[in-house]
Formats: sequence, structure tokens, C-alpha cells
Amino acid sequence: MSSSDNKPYAAAIEGWHTMGAKPALIGTQCDECGSYFFPKQTQYCKNPQCESTDFTEVELSRRGHIWSYTNAGYKPPTPFVADDPFEPFAIAAVQLEKEQMVVLGQVVKGVGVDDLKVGLPVELVLEPLHETDEDIKLTWKWQPSEC
Repeated sequence: MSSSDNKPYAAAIEGWHTMGAKPALIGTQCDECGSYFFPKQTQYCKNPQCESTDFTEVELSRRGHIWSYTNAGYKPPTPFVADDPFEPFAIAAVQLEKEQMVVLGQVVKGVGVDDLKVGLPVELVLEPLHETDEDIKLTWKWQPSEC
């Protein structure tokens, strides 16, 4: 995968999502109780009824439904990389289809809070975050979809 100006794409945060045409978040599942985690959990299960320390890395559901949402009307602090001048963006808490866990993330550019509603189906996509001298950093975002 490479951009139109021949700079390669790279993940903004290595190991948090796949880079294919149908990206997925990379999480873990507890081998004992089956609980899912994102970001990956590798030290101990956060389920208070489980004492396991064994996990399997899994690709999480690409689709889900908006559980809640808000508008980020201020520039987040470093290490967040924002457009200059800063433009507010929407953030959605999405309940993943299979895992039923809620994952918080940005919504794609051009989609604001007025376009969102609780229960709206969304899917995971990749969108450029910023450009370096070597590559274009991609991050995962939520995009309204037809589930």
C-alpha cells in the first residue's frame, strides 16, 4: 500500500490495527474467560472474576453500532497530531458487533456530531493522521456504514 505521491503508508501506532483494505483493530482475548481487550492486554485479565495471565492476539470486529458520541472542540495535547489550524472532530464510542465491548475512536473527517446518532452502524477504516519525511501515518477511525 502506498500513497499517490509515492510515500508509503505506515501505522501511526504500530500494532494497534491491521493495514489491509479491510482493517481491523488488534486486541487480545483471555484464554480462560474469553474476555476481549483493546488495546492489547498481556499481563493479567481485567475481568475481576478471572486470574488468568494467558491471552491470544485477535482481530476485533470491524463493524459495530454507536453507543455514544461527542465533539472534540479543543485541540488534544501532545502526542496527538492535529491539523493547523485545529478543526473540531467527532468521537464515537462504538459497541463492537461480536465482542460487545465499547471502543472509543475518532470519526472520519467530514462526519460531525450532527450526522451521528446512537445505534448508527459504523465500520473501521484507515485515514491519514499526518505526514513525515518518510511516510504517511494512518490511524483507524469510525465511518457510518450499511451494516
